Amino acid sequence: MLVSDVMTTNIVSIPSNTSLADARRIIDAHHIRRLPVIDRGKLVGILSKEDLDRTGPSQLSTFSVHELGYLLNKITVKEVMHRDVVTVSPDMTAEEAVTLAQTKKVGGLVVVEGENVIGICTTNDFFYRLLNPILGIGLPGSRIVVRDCNTGPSIQKVVTAINQLNIGITNLFLIDLPDTKKHDLVIHLDVEDPSKVIAELEKLGCQVGERKR
Repeated sequence: MLVSDVMTTNIVSIPSNTSLADARRIIDAHHIRRLPVIDRGKLVGILSKEDLDRTGPSQLSTFSVHELGYLLNKITVKEVMHRDVVTVSPDMTAEEAVTLAQTKKVGGLVVVEGENVIGICTTNDFFYRLLNPILGIGLPGSRIVVRDCNTGPSIQKVVTAINQLNIGITNLFLIDLPDTKKHDLVIHLDVEDPSKVIAELEKLGCQVGERKR
């Protein structure tokens, strides 16, 4: 999967001369946490909800209400935005993008093509469009775990047995258990009751249990 498959394309951006008060209103109105800052078609920074919170009333507590309102309308995004924006290209793999975000310790990546901003990838985008489908979150069915099953032949044996029962597999993945140096195979089945599958796999000598979803 590529960044282009995960990113949000209907991005909301602002120029650097936007006041903090206006930036706050835009973020609240669109229910977003980050705003790319673009001047004359060029990406110059990024502003997050956390940046606004850090420049909010608690940090300006020595001023009166009227002074606070004046300051938040006077101070511009340019004065508080992050200029070192972490960017990615739309053809970067999702795995590379996640690694980059973790390395840079950021919650959002701006997607650029040439000098044009074409999207944004946030933690939520990766969760909802990448992790959720892999884990089968929100999908019907049941989930089982086959203990210490991580080799090609052992996985093939398990999948073949399930296929012979005419039960569909929504997805499957391996869980690394570092303390035991073992790997468990987790399978999401398209049936609500996995008891038939569990019984069949136990006949083959597998250690199987139902796993909470």
